[in-house]
Order: sequence, then structure tokens, then C-alpha cells
Amino acid sequence: MPQPNGGASDHLNLLRDLIAKAKRAGADAADAVVFDGISLDVSYRAGKPEDLQRSEGRDLGLRAFVGKRQAFVSSNDFSGPALDELVGRVVDMARTAPEDPNCGLADAALLCQTVADLDLDDASEPDARALYDKAAAAEASALAVDGVSLSEEAGASWSRSRIALATSHGFAGSYGTSTHGFYASVVAGSGTAMERDYEHSTARHADDLDDPESVGRKAGESAVARLDPRKVATQQAPVVFDPRVSRSLLGHFAGAISGAAVARGTSFLKDRMGEQVFADGLRVVDDPHRRRGLASKPFDGEGVANRRTVLIEDGRLRTWLLDSSSARQLGLTSTGHASRGTAGPPAPSTSNLYLEAGSLSPDDLIGEIPAGLYVTELIGFGANGVTGDYSRGAAGFWIENGRKAYPVSELTIAGNLNDMFRALTPANDLAFRYGSNAPTLRIDGMTVAGT
Repeated sequence: MPQPNGGASDHLNLLRDLIAKAKRAGADAADAVVFDGISLDVSYRAGKPEDLQRSEGRDLGLRAFVGKRQAFVSSNDFSGPALDELVGRVVDMARTAPEDPNCGLADAALLCQTVADLDLDDASEPDARALYDKAAAAEASALAVDGVSLSEEAGASWSRSRIALATSHGFAGSYGTSTHGFYASVVAGSGTAMERDYEHSTARHADDLDDPESVGRKAGESAVARLDPRKVATQQAPVVFDPRVSRSLLGHFAGAISGAAVARGTSFLKDRMGEQVFADGLRVVDDPHRRRGLASKPFDGEGVANRRTVLIEDGRLRTWLLDSSSARQLGLTSTGHASRGTAGPPAPSTSNLYLEAGSLSPDDLIGEIPAGLYVTELIGFGANGVTGDYSRGAAGFWIENGRKAYPVSELTIAGNLNDMFRALTPANDLAFRYGSNAPTLRIDGMTVAGT
């Protein structure tokens, strides 16, 4: 059975030893984390294998506290002398770092006591041939679609990793994950009238993947459907977000309720706790314990117990996303949303974030629109986290008389996220394909800027 470099007990013993050395060197408290992984990636184009990459690596981060000062060091050198030097360096840095009244380990009463088994690792490793076969099948299916002219690229990947975290006040936990995936990206048309599109499938377990033929066929059909796009006049119109892009709205929401942004006063939702933020009846959930979830984890980046959290209930904002530092700044308690790497402090972040499905089918959601835009692609990052102003490039299909009539491109959609959230209507097609997921969404009254 393929394993990253060392099992759970090896990782935790290493981290405990580093923490003990940091305390002997003068740290008042410390924590340490290690990420250990293996990955295999292949690419395939025009009927031939094109690239093969395999990587194995470990990265370790150590954080030390001296009073209300903290410092971080990271290394991928796990030799004894290098780790001893790492310990001395981080403690010396912590002694001279500026004071931070909100730094420190998580409240011991909040620490995870039982590491849940979320079935995140299928303990298998495909060989390169198996990955090439998936990529080849997806590409062939895409190229078989009438109107597809060439393959941009197909590929497949696998990875397996282990994350371990230990703290000086008693937490020690570890869990493993695997990720399998493949994709196809193709071009339709010819000359100056060419359009591209893609499709993919990603899962924790290989047996949860879609079949390559359906993925490739969808990539090809999507590219062909985009041929001969038109432009439309600037107007106010309903905008429907395909699930591929609707999840981006949740990303803007998550940024706005991050405790760090709220504490700095840089969020357009900073004064909205308990108020109506989304439309009546809507619920937004973050669930780190979703079995086989692409963003699941049994504890947060500080060892705090995490759990399914309702962020929006009946349209009302119920909580911020808090790690220990932002919680202290706001006079609150961590919500178990800390995320971290090896070279810096934890920060609030979501896990499996989703907007619950509505009751209408996507066809019914579109069917009420006499003229509007169905968005399949967004361009740029035009959302202002302080004001909520929203403006992004878009492409997709123009809706006429309740049906997608023809492709459109070179458009800009604009509004304000405060208004957009309140005007959301979700369809019933929620599917968990990413770490953040939303169904097809309709927003009435946006500005569509065209010719």
C-alpha cells in the first residue's frame, strides 16, 4: 500500500519532540504541523501521452510563543541537525517579534477529543497507464462530438497525503486524504471562429468519479455550444449562474464573514450579524465532516473541534468564520474554522461550503425569464470586499422566452453583493463537485453591459 513518508505515529512523535525542544529552548508554548504527500499527474493530447510527473515531499512548520510574541519557521529538511537549528531559530525570532495581544494557542477547552473517520483516503495508487487510459477515454469522447476540431489537453491525476498537528497544550491528531481526478479541454470551430471549453471529475475515492466518456462528451458539447457568440445591448436583466460559476458567489460571502476581515472592518457585512443577508428561506452551511468531502477535515488548523455550522438560516447571518486570533479580537470564541500552512499563522477558512438547493428545476428557473443571461464563465476578480460592489466579465447564453437561445460573449455583469444575495433564487440541482458548491442560481435586476 503506497504511503507518504511515514505513518501517523511517526509524524506525531516528530512533532511532539520538536515542541518539547522548543519549550526547553525558552518557548512558553508551541505547535507544529507536517504535510506529507505523493502525487502523480499525466497529460494526454492528440491521441498520445504527453507528460508524466510524480512528486513526493514533506513540509514542516513550527510556531513558538514567548509571552505575546510569536514566530514561524518551516523546512523540508527533516535531518536532526536541521531540525535542531529550526528550533533555535524560531525561539530566537519569537523573542524579538512584535507583541500581538491576540496570538496564542487555541482555548484548551475547545480542542478536538476524538478524530472522526471521514473516509477521505481510499488507500490506493493508480499506475500511470491507468491515468493515461482515463485521459485518453475522455479526450476521445470529446473529439467524437461533431464540431470539435482539436484537443487542447486531457489529463488525469492522483494524490495521497497525510496531515499531522500537535500542540504544547495536549492536542495531537493526524488524518490522511486521497484525491483522484481527470479532465478534458477541447476546441470547437476553426480559424478565427474557435471556442474552447472543458469538463472534469474529481473525488476522494476513485470509485466516485464520473465515467471518462461522459466527461469528455460534455466538454465537447459545451465547446460546440459556444460557437458563433453574439453581443447584446446593455440592459437590466435577470442573470442565471450555472453551478460551475454559482459557487463563486459563496466565495465572496465567505470572505465577507471571515473573522479577520470583520475585525479589520474591511467587510461589507461587518455590521450585519443577525440581519437578513440572503433571501427568505435560504440556508448556507459549512460542513467539515461531510464523508468523502473534497474539503473535509476532522479538526481545524489549531486542533479545535469542528462541526457542521449553519452560517445563514432563513436568510439571516448567524455567525462569523473564526479562528482563535480573530475570535479574540472580536471578543468571541473560535468556531473551528482555522486553516493553516507551514509558514504563517492560522486564518479563518471554510471547508465544504454550500448553499442548500431550492425547489425549482433549472428549466423552471429559466422558464420565467423573457430576456436574460445564463452565465457559464466568469472572468476577472471584480468584487470589492469592503463595499460589496461586483463587476465581472462573463460569457454564456442569452435567454429568450424562457429558453437558452444563443451563445454570447464579451459581457460584463454588475451589481452589489448586498442586493445580489437578497435576490437569489436557487434551483434544485445542488451537486457536491468542489469544496464549495451551489446549485443553479438566478438573480433578478443585474446590469448586463454589452454593446
